[in-house]
Amino acid sequence: MNCLPELQRESKAARWRQHVLPSRERASVLIIVMWVAFGLVSVALYFAQSMIFELRASDNRVAELEAEQAIEGAARYVNYVLANSQQPGTLPDLQTYQHDAVPVGDATFWFIGRTDQQVLTDEPYFSLVDEASKLNLNTATVDMLQKLPRMTPELAAAIVDWRDSDENVTPSGAEADTYSRLRPPYKCKNAPFETVDELRLVVGAELEILYGEDSNLNGILDLNENDGNVSPPDDNRDGHLDPGIFEYVTVYSREPNVQSDGSKRVSVTDSQALARLLQQQFGAQRANQVLGRGRGANYSSVLEFYIASGMTADEFEKVQDALTASNGQYVEGLVNVNTASEAVLACIPGIGTEKAPTLVAQRRSNPQTVVTMAWVKDVLDQPSAKAAGPFLTGRTYQFSADIAAVGHHGRGYRRTRFIFDTSEGTPRIRYRQDLSHLGWALGRQTRQRLLLANNSK
Repeated sequence: MNCLPELQRESKAARWRQHVLPSRERASVLIIVMWVAFGLVSVALYFAQSMIFELRASDNRVAELEAEQAIEGAARYVNYVLANSQQPGTLPDLQTYQHDAVPVGDATFWFIGRTDQQVLTDEPYFSLVDEASKLNLNTATVDMLQKLPRMTPELAAAIVDWRDSDENVTPSGAEADTYSRLRPPYKCKNAPFETVDELRLVVGAELEILYGEDSNLNGILDLNENDGNVSPPDDNRDGHLDPGIFEYVTVYSREPNVQSDGSKRVSVTDSQALARLLQQQFGAQRANQVLGRGRGANYSSVLEFYIASGMTADEFEKVQDALTASNGQYVEGLVNVNTASEAVLACIPGIGTEKAPTLVAQRRSNPQTVVTMAWVKDVLDQPSAKAAGPFLTGRTYQFSADIAAVGHHGRGYRRTRFIFDTSEGTPRIRYRQDLSHLGWALGRQTRQRLLLANNSK
Protein backbone atom coordinates (compact mmCIF):
# COMPACT_ATOMS: atom_id res chain seq x y z
CA MET A 1 0.00 0.00 0.00
CA ASN A 2 2.92 2.42 0.67
CA CYS A 3 4.56 1.82 -2.75
CA LEU A 4 1.78 3.36 -4.79
CA PRO A 5 2.37 7.02 -3.85
CA GLU A 6 6.07 6.57 -4.53
CA LEU A 7 5.41 5.17 -7.97
CA GLN A 8 3.02 8.01 -8.68
CA ARG A 9 5.66 10.56 -7.72
CA GLU A 10 8.26 8.94 -9.96
CA SER A 11 5.81 8.82 -12.85
CA LYS A 12 4.95 12.50 -12.39
CA ALA A 13 8.68 13.47 -12.31
CA ALA A 14 9.26 11.52 -15.48
CA ARG A 15 6.40 13.26 -17.23
CA TRP A 16 7.79 16.66 -16.03
CA ARG A 17 11.24 15.85 -17.41
CA GLN A 18 9.73 14.81 -20.73
CA HIS A 19 7.78 18.06 -20.93
CA VAL A 20 10.16 20.71 -19.49
CA LEU A 21 13.56 19.69 -20.88
CA PRO A 22 12.54 19.73 -24.59
CA SER A 23 11.04 23.20 -24.08
CA ARG A 24 14.37 24.51 -22.78
CA GLU A 25 16.21 22.98 -25.69
CA ARG A 26 13.78 24.55 -28.12
CA ALA A 27 14.31 27.98 -26.49
CA SER A 28 18.09 27.66 -26.87
CA VAL A 29 17.70 26.73 -30.51
CA LEU A 30 15.43 29.74 -31.04
CA ILE A 31 18.00 32.07 -29.50
CA ILE A 32 20.74 30.64 -31.73
CA VAL A 33 18.54 30.98 -34.79
CA MET A 34 17.76 34.61 -33.89
CA TRP A 35 21.47 35.44 -33.54
CA VAL A 36 22.20 33.80 -36.90
CA ALA A 37 19.35 35.74 -38.48
CA PHE A 38 20.61 38.97 -36.95
CA GLY A 39 24.08 38.27 -38.33
CA LEU A 40 22.71 37.57 -41.79
CA VAL A 41 20.63 40.75 -41.72
CA SER A 42 23.71 42.73 -40.61
CA VAL A 43 25.76 41.25 -43.43
CA ALA A 44 22.96 42.02 -45.91
CA LEU A 45 22.73 45.63 -44.67
CA TYR A 46 26.51 46.01 -44.87
CA PHE A 47 26.62 44.80 -48.46
CA ALA A 48 23.59 46.91 -49.34
CA GLN A 49 25.31 49.99 -47.91
CA SER A 50 28.47 49.10 -49.80
CA MET A 51 26.49 48.75 -53.01
CA ILE A 52 24.94 52.17 -52.44
CA PHE A 53 28.41 53.69 -52.05
CA GLU A 54 29.58 51.83 -55.16
CA LEU A 55 26.55 53.08 -57.07
CA ARG A 56 27.19 56.67 -56.00
CA ALA A 57 30.87 56.37 -56.87
CA SER A 58 30.01 54.94 -60.27
CA ASP A 59 27.44 57.67 -60.84
CA ASN A 60 30.00 60.34 -59.94
CA ARG A 61 32.55 58.71 -62.23
CA VAL A 62 30.04 58.74 -65.08
CA ALA A 63 29.39 62.43 -64.40
CA GLU A 64 33.13 63.08 -64.43
CA LEU A 65 33.48 61.30 -67.78
CA GLU A 66 30.60 63.38 -69.12
CA ALA A 67 32.37 66.55 -67.99
CA GLU A 68 35.65 65.45 -69.58
CA GLN A 69 33.92 64.70 -72.87
CA ALA A 70 32.11 68.05 -72.68
CA ILE A 71 35.50 69.76 -72.36
CA GLU A 72 36.79 67.90 -75.42
CA GLY A 73 33.67 68.95 -77.31
CA ALA A 74 34.10 72.54 -76.14
CA ALA A 75 37.70 72.55 -77.41
CA ARG A 76 36.53 71.40 -80.83
CA TYR A 77 33.87 74.10 -80.73
CA VAL A 78 36.50 76.79 -80.02
CA ASN A 79 38.55 75.48 -82.94
CA TYR A 80 35.48 75.86 -85.16
CA VAL A 81 34.73 79.38 -83.90
CA LEU A 82 38.29 80.56 -84.53
CA ALA A 83 38.53 78.86 -87.92
CA ASN A 84 35.35 80.58 -89.08
CA SER A 85 36.00 84.01 -87.57
CA GLN A 86 34.96 86.86 -89.85
CA GLN A 87 37.76 89.05 -88.46
CA PRO A 88 41.03 87.12 -88.18
CA GLY A 89 43.41 88.63 -85.68
CA THR A 90 40.70 89.80 -83.30
CA LEU A 91 39.02 88.32 -80.24
CA PRO A 92 35.70 86.78 -81.37
CA ASP A 93 32.68 88.84 -80.39
CA LEU A 94 30.68 87.33 -77.52
CA GLN A 95 27.55 87.47 -79.67
CA THR A 96 29.06 85.04 -82.18
CA TYR A 97 29.63 82.04 -79.91
CA GLN A 98 28.19 80.33 -76.83
CA HIS A 99 30.25 80.71 -73.67
CA ASP A 100 28.06 80.38 -70.56
CA ALA A 101 26.37 77.18 -69.31
CA VAL A 102 26.44 75.49 -72.71
CA PRO A 103 24.68 72.08 -72.64
CA VAL A 104 26.35 69.04 -74.19
CA GLY A 105 24.09 66.05 -73.62
CA ASP A 106 23.70 65.74 -69.85
CA ALA A 107 26.84 67.84 -69.26
CA THR A 108 27.40 71.62 -69.25
CA PHE A 109 30.49 73.73 -69.92
CA TRP A 110 31.66 77.32 -69.38
CA PHE A 111 34.56 79.44 -70.70
CA ILE A 112 36.10 81.23 -67.70
CA GLY A 113 37.24 84.61 -69.03
CA ARG A 114 38.17 88.19 -68.13
CA THR A 115 36.78 91.65 -68.86
CA ASP A 116 37.39 95.28 -67.96
CA GLN A 117 33.65 95.72 -67.51
CA GLN A 118 33.31 93.07 -64.79
CA VAL A 119 31.13 94.19 -61.88
CA LEU A 120 30.11 90.89 -60.29
CA THR A 121 32.26 89.80 -57.38
CA ASP A 122 31.09 86.21 -56.93
CA GLU A 123 30.70 84.94 -60.49
CA PRO A 124 33.31 84.78 -63.24
CA TYR A 125 33.02 86.52 -66.57
CA PHE A 126 32.57 83.92 -69.29
CA SER A 127 34.49 84.29 -72.55
CA LEU A 128 37.64 83.36 -74.43
CA VAL A 129 40.75 85.26 -73.33
CA ASP A 130 43.15 87.18 -75.56
CA GLU A 131 46.72 86.02 -74.82
CA ALA A 132 48.09 89.19 -76.46
CA SER A 133 46.44 91.17 -73.66
CA LYS A 134 49.28 89.98 -71.41
CA LEU A 135 53.00 90.70 -71.03
CA ASN A 136 55.22 88.16 -72.80
CA LEU A 137 57.84 86.65 -70.49
CA ASN A 138 60.21 86.12 -73.41
CA THR A 139 60.24 89.70 -74.72
CA ALA A 140 59.44 92.02 -71.79
CA THR A 141 62.36 94.01 -70.43
CA VAL A 142 63.40 94.03 -66.79
CA ASP A 143 61.86 97.47 -66.33
CA MET A 144 58.55 96.30 -67.81
CA LEU A 145 58.47 93.16 -65.65
CA GLN A 146 59.22 95.14 -62.50
CA LYS A 147 56.03 97.14 -62.94
CA LEU A 148 53.79 94.09 -62.67
CA PRO A 149 51.77 93.80 -59.44
CA ARG A 150 53.60 91.80 -56.71
CA MET A 151 56.75 91.60 -58.84
CA THR A 152 60.10 92.01 -57.08
CA PRO A 153 63.26 93.45 -58.70
CA GLU A 154 65.06 90.18 -57.96
CA LEU A 155 62.43 88.03 -59.68
CA ALA A 156 62.23 90.35 -62.71
CA ALA A 157 66.01 90.10 -63.18
CA ALA A 158 65.95 86.33 -62.60
CA ILE A 159 63.28 85.93 -65.30
CA VAL A 160 65.53 87.66 -67.84
CA ASP A 161 68.51 85.55 -66.76
CA TRP A 162 66.45 82.36 -67.05
CA ARG A 163 65.47 83.07 -70.67
CA ASP A 164 68.70 84.57 -72.05
CA SER A 165 71.43 82.39 -73.56
CA ASP A 166 74.40 83.67 -71.59
CA GLU A 167 75.73 83.30 -68.06
CA ASN A 168 76.01 87.04 -67.44
CA VAL A 169 74.10 87.88 -64.28
CA THR A 170 71.61 90.72 -64.58
CA PRO A 171 71.86 93.04 -61.53
CA SER A 172 69.90 91.30 -58.72
CA GLY A 173 69.36 88.33 -61.06
CA ALA A 174 70.39 84.66 -60.95
CA GLU A 175 72.39 82.40 -63.23
CA ALA A 176 73.82 78.89 -62.90
CA ASP A 177 75.82 79.61 -59.74
CA THR A 178 72.67 80.51 -57.81
CA TYR A 179 70.71 77.45 -58.98
CA SER A 180 73.62 75.12 -58.19
CA ARG A 181 73.37 76.11 -54.52
CA LEU A 182 69.71 75.12 -54.24
CA ARG A 183 68.62 71.88 -52.61
CA PRO A 184 68.15 69.98 -54.81
CA PRO A 185 70.31 71.88 -57.31
CA TYR A 186 69.34 72.29 -60.96
CA LYS A 187 70.47 74.28 -63.97
CA CYS A 188 69.40 77.71 -65.16
CA LYS A 189 67.60 77.10 -68.46
CA ASN A 190 69.20 79.91 -70.51
CA ALA A 191 66.51 79.51 -73.17
CA PRO A 192 63.05 81.01 -73.75
CA PHE A 193 60.12 80.09 -71.55
CA GLU A 194 57.94 77.38 -73.06
CA THR A 195 55.07 77.71 -70.59
CA VAL A 196 54.00 80.22 -67.97
CA ASP A 197 54.17 77.52 -65.29
CA GLU A 198 57.90 77.35 -65.91
CA LEU A 199 58.05 80.44 -63.70
CA ARG A 200 57.88 78.12 -60.70
CA LEU A 201 61.47 77.09 -61.41
CA VAL A 202 62.80 80.63 -61.36
CA VAL A 203 64.52 81.74 -58.16
CA GLY A 204 62.30 84.10 -56.17
CA ALA A 205 59.01 82.98 -57.73
CA GLU A 206 57.11 82.39 -54.49
CA LEU A 207 53.53 81.13 -54.63
CA GLU A 208 52.28 84.36 -53.11
CA ILE A 209 53.84 86.28 -56.00
CA LEU A 210 52.59 83.88 -58.68
CA TYR A 211 49.01 83.38 -57.47
CA GLY A 212 48.38 86.32 -55.18
CA GLU A 213 44.93 86.00 -53.62
CA ASP A 214 43.50 84.23 -56.69
CA SER A 215 44.36 80.69 -55.63
CA ASN A 216 42.12 79.05 -58.24
CA LEU A 217 42.97 81.47 -61.08
CA ASN A 218 39.38 82.33 -61.98
CA GLY A 219 39.62 86.12 -61.75
CA ILE A 220 37.05 86.61 -58.98
CA LEU A 221 37.14 86.91 -55.20
CA ASP A 222 35.96 83.60 -53.73
CA LEU A 223 35.00 83.19 -50.07
CA ASN A 224 38.32 81.60 -49.06
CA GLU A 225 40.17 84.47 -50.77
CA ASN A 226 38.56 87.09 -48.54
CA ASP A 227 38.80 85.59 -45.04
CA GLY A 228 42.25 86.70 -43.87
CA ASN A 229 44.32 83.76 -42.67
CA VAL A 230 41.35 81.52 -41.83
CA SER A 231 41.90 79.40 -44.95
CA PRO A 232 44.48 79.44 -47.76
CA PRO A 233 45.49 81.66 -49.39
CA ASP A 234 46.49 84.43 -47.01
CA ASP A 235 44.65 87.60 -48.01
CA ASN A 236 44.07 91.08 -46.65
CA ARG A 237 40.29 90.65 -46.38
CA ASP A 238 39.59 93.97 -48.10
CA GLY A 239 36.88 92.72 -50.48
CA HIS A 240 39.12 93.27 -53.50
CA LEU A 241 40.96 90.61 -55.47
CA ASP A 242 44.72 91.09 -55.71
CA PRO A 243 45.92 88.50 -58.24
CA GLY A 244 49.47 87.32 -58.75
CA ILE A 245 51.59 87.67 -61.86
CA PHE A 246 50.08 84.53 -63.44
CA GLU A 247 47.15 86.81 -64.27
CA TYR A 248 49.27 89.14 -66.39
CA VAL A 249 51.87 87.09 -68.27
CA THR A 250 52.03 84.77 -71.26
CA VAL A 251 54.59 83.12 -73.54
CA TYR A 252 52.34 82.61 -76.54
CA SER A 253 51.72 86.06 -78.04
CA ARG A 254 53.01 86.49 -81.59
CA GLU A 255 51.53 87.62 -84.88
CA PRO A 256 52.37 86.69 -88.45
CA ASN A 257 53.99 89.50 -90.39
CA VAL A 258 51.72 89.02 -93.41
CA GLN A 259 48.37 90.39 -94.50
CA SER A 260 45.18 88.36 -94.12
CA ASP A 261 45.51 87.19 -97.74
CA GLY A 262 49.02 85.89 -97.06
CA SER A 263 50.88 88.64 -98.92
CA LYS A 264 53.84 90.45 -97.39
CA ARG A 265 53.15 93.54 -95.29
CA VAL A 266 54.53 96.96 -96.19
CA SER A 267 57.13 98.45 -93.87
CA VAL A 268 56.38 101.98 -92.65
CA THR A 269 60.04 102.76 -93.33
CA ASP A 270 59.80 101.71 -97.00
CA SER A 271 58.65 104.99 -98.59
CA GLN A 272 58.25 103.62 -102.12
CA ALA A 273 56.16 100.58 -101.14
CA LEU A 274 54.21 102.75 -98.71
CA ALA A 275 53.44 105.27 -101.46
CA ARG A 276 52.10 102.52 -103.73
CA LEU A 277 49.88 101.15 -100.95
CA LEU A 278 48.44 104.55 -100.04
CA GLN A 279 47.82 105.47 -103.68
CA GLN A 280 45.90 102.23 -104.20
CA GLN A 281 43.73 102.91 -101.17
CA PHE A 282 43.29 106.71 -101.18
CA GLY A 283 44.44 108.00 -104.56
CA ALA A 284 47.58 109.95 -105.43
CA GLN A 285 46.53 113.28 -103.91
CA ARG A 286 45.62 111.92 -100.49
CA ALA A 287 48.63 109.59 -100.51
CA ASN A 288 50.94 112.54 -101.05
CA GLN A 289 49.29 114.42 -98.19
CA VAL A 290 49.81 111.49 -95.83
CA LEU A 291 53.40 110.89 -96.88
CA GLY A 292 54.23 114.58 -96.89
CA ARG A 293 53.48 114.98 -93.19
CA GLY A 294 56.16 112.53 -92.16
CA ARG A 295 58.52 112.43 -95.11
CA GLY A 296 61.98 111.27 -94.17
CA ALA A 297 60.96 110.08 -90.70
CA ASN A 298 62.33 106.75 -89.44
CA TYR A 299 59.26 105.28 -87.76
CA SER A 300 59.79 102.65 -85.09
CA SER A 301 56.18 101.46 -85.07
CA VAL A 302 52.91 101.48 -87.00
CA LEU A 303 51.30 103.54 -84.23
CA GLU A 304 53.93 106.25 -84.50
CA PHE A 305 53.46 106.39 -88.28
CA TYR A 306 49.67 106.63 -87.94
CA ILE A 307 49.77 109.52 -85.46
CA ALA A 308 52.30 111.41 -87.57
CA SER A 309 50.49 110.74 -90.87
CA GLY A 310 47.28 112.59 -90.12
CA MET A 311 45.14 109.72 -91.44
CA THR A 312 41.61 109.38 -90.13
CA ALA A 313 40.59 106.33 -88.12
CA ASP A 314 38.57 105.04 -91.09
CA GLU A 315 41.56 105.41 -93.38
CA PHE A 316 43.84 103.64 -90.94
CA GLU A 317 41.37 100.76 -90.67
CA LYS A 318 41.70 100.22 -94.43
CA VAL A 319 45.51 99.91 -94.35
CA GLN A 320 46.41 98.66 -90.88
CA ASP A 321 46.47 95.01 -91.92
CA ALA A 322 49.04 95.87 -94.62
CA LEU A 323 51.45 97.82 -92.40
CA THR A 324 54.38 96.66 -90.29
CA ALA A 325 57.52 97.99 -88.65
CA SER A 326 59.29 94.62 -88.57
CA ASN A 327 61.08 92.52 -91.17
CA GLY A 328 60.72 89.17 -89.38
CA GLN A 329 58.38 86.35 -90.31
CA TYR A 330 56.63 86.77 -86.96
CA VAL A 331 56.46 89.63 -84.48
CA GLU A 332 56.81 88.32 -80.93
CA GLY A 333 55.32 89.60 -77.70
CA LEU A 334 53.27 92.64 -78.78
CA VAL A 335 50.55 93.70 -76.32
CA ASN A 336 47.05 94.21 -77.69
CA VAL A 337 46.12 97.72 -76.54
CA ASN A 338 42.46 96.95 -77.31
CA THR A 339 42.20 94.22 -74.67
CA ALA A 340 45.11 94.59 -72.20
CA SER A 341 44.33 95.37 -68.56
CA GLU A 342 45.40 98.54 -66.81
CA ALA A 343 48.08 96.60 -64.92
CA VAL A 344 49.64 95.36 -68.17
CA LEU A 345 49.40 98.70 -69.98
CA ALA A 346 51.14 100.36 -67.03
CA CYS A 347 54.22 98.25 -67.84
CA ILE A 348 54.53 99.67 -71.37
CA PRO A 349 57.10 102.49 -71.92
CA GLY A 350 55.42 105.77 -72.78
CA ILE A 351 52.22 104.71 -70.97
CA GLY A 352 53.09 103.81 -67.38
CA THR A 353 50.82 104.25 -64.40
CA GLU A 354 50.00 107.81 -65.49
CA LYS A 355 48.35 107.05 -68.85
CA ALA A 356 47.18 103.44 -68.38
CA PRO A 357 43.99 104.39 -66.46
CA THR A 358 43.13 106.97 -69.13
CA LEU A 359 43.58 104.43 -71.91
CA VAL A 360 41.30 101.92 -70.21
CA ALA A 361 38.69 104.60 -69.44
CA GLN A 362 38.75 105.77 -73.06
CA ARG A 363 38.33 102.19 -74.27
CA ARG A 364 35.42 101.53 -71.94
CA SER A 365 33.54 104.71 -72.76
CA ASN A 366 33.96 104.38 -76.54
CA PRO A 367 33.81 100.65 -77.34
CA GLN A 368 32.60 101.34 -80.87
CA THR A 369 35.96 102.93 -81.74
CA VAL A 370 38.05 99.99 -80.50
CA VAL A 371 38.59 98.43 -83.92
CA THR A 372 42.23 99.30 -84.58
CA MET A 373 44.86 101.20 -82.58
CA ALA A 374 43.56 104.51 -83.98
CA TRP A 375 41.70 105.45 -80.79
CA VAL A 376 45.01 105.50 -78.86
CA LYS A 377 45.76 108.78 -80.65
CA ASP A 378 43.17 110.45 -78.40
CA VAL A 379 45.25 109.60 -75.32
CA LEU A 380 48.93 109.38 -76.30
CA ASP A 381 50.89 112.28 -77.74
CA GLN A 382 53.53 111.64 -80.37
CA PRO A 383 56.50 111.24 -77.96
CA SER A 384 54.52 108.77 -75.83
CA ALA A 385 53.35 106.91 -78.93
CA LYS A 386 56.95 106.69 -80.17
CA ALA A 387 57.99 105.07 -76.88
CA ALA A 388 54.97 102.75 -76.61
CA GLY A 389 54.46 101.88 -80.28
CA PRO A 390 57.11 99.14 -80.61
CA PHE A 391 55.33 97.16 -77.88
CA LEU A 392 51.70 97.60 -79.00
CA THR A 393 49.39 96.01 -81.52
CA GLY A 394 45.68 95.97 -82.27
CA ARG A 395 45.64 92.29 -83.24
CA THR A 396 45.75 88.93 -81.52
CA TYR A 397 46.26 85.41 -82.83
CA GLN A 398 46.43 83.35 -79.62
CA PHE A 399 43.49 82.66 -77.35
CA SER A 400 43.09 80.76 -74.11
CA ALA A 401 39.97 78.74 -73.45
CA ASP A 402 39.68 78.00 -69.73
CA ILE A 403 36.94 75.37 -69.89
CA ALA A 404 35.08 74.18 -66.78
CA ALA A 405 32.39 71.50 -67.04
CA VAL A 406 30.07 69.34 -64.95
CA GLY A 407 28.19 66.16 -65.77
CA HIS A 408 24.60 65.20 -64.96
CA HIS A 409 23.07 66.64 -61.78
CA GLY A 410 25.96 69.14 -61.59
CA ARG A 411 28.47 66.46 -60.58
CA GLY A 412 31.89 65.40 -61.84
CA TYR A 413 33.44 68.90 -62.02
CA ARG A 414 36.46 69.13 -64.35
CA ARG A 415 38.51 72.03 -65.69
CA THR A 416 41.10 72.27 -68.48
CA ARG A 417 42.86 75.29 -69.99
CA PHE A 418 43.75 75.29 -73.70
CA ILE A 419 45.91 77.71 -75.71
CA PHE A 420 44.80 78.07 -79.34
CA ASP A 421 47.16 79.57 -81.93
CA THR A 422 45.87 80.96 -85.24
CA SER A 423 49.12 82.62 -86.35
CA GLU A 424 49.68 79.95 -89.01
CA GLY A 425 46.16 80.20 -90.42
CA THR A 426 44.46 77.03 -89.20
CA PRO A 427 43.84 77.06 -85.44
CA ARG A 428 45.80 74.53 -83.45
CA ILE A 429 46.17 73.71 -79.77
CA ARG A 430 49.62 74.68 -78.51
CA TYR A 431 49.11 73.78 -74.86
CA ARG A 432 46.62 72.18 -72.50
CA GLN A 433 46.65 72.02 -68.72
CA ASP A 434 44.36 70.27 -66.25
CA LEU A 435 43.27 72.78 -63.59
CA SER A 436 40.70 70.58 -61.82
CA HIS A 437 42.96 70.35 -58.76
CA LEU A 438 42.51 74.08 -58.12
CA GLY A 439 38.92 73.43 -57.04
CA TRP A 440 35.60 75.01 -57.89
CA ALA A 441 36.06 78.08 -60.09
CA LEU A 442 32.54 78.87 -61.29
CA GLY A 443 31.47 81.00 -58.34
CA ARG A 444 28.69 80.75 -55.79
CA GLN A 445 25.81 81.73 -58.06
CA THR A 446 26.55 78.98 -60.57
CA ARG A 447 26.79 76.41 -57.77
CA GLN A 448 23.45 77.55 -56.34
CA ARG A 449 21.78 77.37 -59.76
CA LEU A 450 23.06 73.83 -60.26
CA LEU A 451 21.79 72.78 -56.81
CA LEU A 452 18.36 74.28 -57.46
CA ALA A 453 18.16 72.59 -60.86
CA ASN A 454 19.14 69.27 -59.29
CA ASN A 455 16.60 69.57 -56.45
CA SER A 456 13.80 70.41 -58.87
CA LYS A 457 14.21 67.10 -60.72
